[in-house]
Amino acid sequence: MEPSGEAAFVPHEDVQIAVIGPCRNEAAAIAQVVEGFRAALPTATIFVYDNNSDDDTARIAREAGAVVRKEALPGKGNVVRRMFADVQADIYVLVDGDATYDAASAGKLIQKLEADMLDMVNGARASVEDDSYRSGHRFGNALLSGIVATIFGNRISDLLSGYRVFSRRFVKSFPALAGGFEIETELTVHALELRMPIAEIETPYGARPEGSESNLNTFRDGWRILKTILLLTKTERPLPFFGAIFALLAVASTVLAWPLVLTYLETGLVPRLP
Repeated sequence: MEPSGEAAFVPHEDVQIAVIGPCRNEAAAIAQVVEGFRAALPTATIFVYDNNSDDDTARIAREAGAVVRKEALPGKGNVVRRMFADVQADIYVLVDGDATYDAASAGKLIQKLEADMLDMVNGARASVEDDSYRSGHRFGNALLSGIVATIFGNRISDLLSGYRVFSRRFVKSFPALAGGFEIETELTVHALELRMPIAEIETPYGARPEGSESNLNTFRDGWRILKTILLLTKTERPLPFFGAIFALLAVASTVLAWPLVLTYLETGLVPRLP
């Protein structure tokens, strides 16, 4: 989206900022992203990691002033893992390459991170255009965010935001396992489960530029994200996870056995197995 007009953020001289953007087939949007963050964060290095694009994403990003690298393993999670391993900085700004996030808000997110000595600041999406946030995606995000909030703590309202600022400590301690769009879920649960100091700030969220198409599949990726939440719950909250399964089986077995229990009490016989 077009910058919101906030002044460029200039950090302390000894603070290194890296803007890291995973991209696949974002030729229509990537120049706007790179130029927006170069204007908003003039001292930052912009890294674009191309994930097997079959268009001119890499060339356009390079011409716009980004450092372009490639990750052959498909999936956003694989790209984020590679970026976290490769890039050395004090503060990391993770952003999608689709030009929907407001580059001018980066300074506000970084200032919050530094002022409160946080490990993550999440850019919660606030739609500024009618078609920027599809209703299906909005509902799915609200549902999944609610599940994570119930299980791991209600500290993040936008689970699937692709706009976040991290400390070096967070990036270098993050055990990335996800291969695709479920990476945002892992990032959030990692912070919540370790009780890291985090915050969330609303940022403008716009529509994709004309000619740009989303790589997100609502149902396929939604199911993968839900499965990731279940796996993380099993690992991090085993007692509630297996306790819930036990409770369901106990209720089911009681429902199946109850007619036979009544028959036995009346006749003293067990005529069949449940």
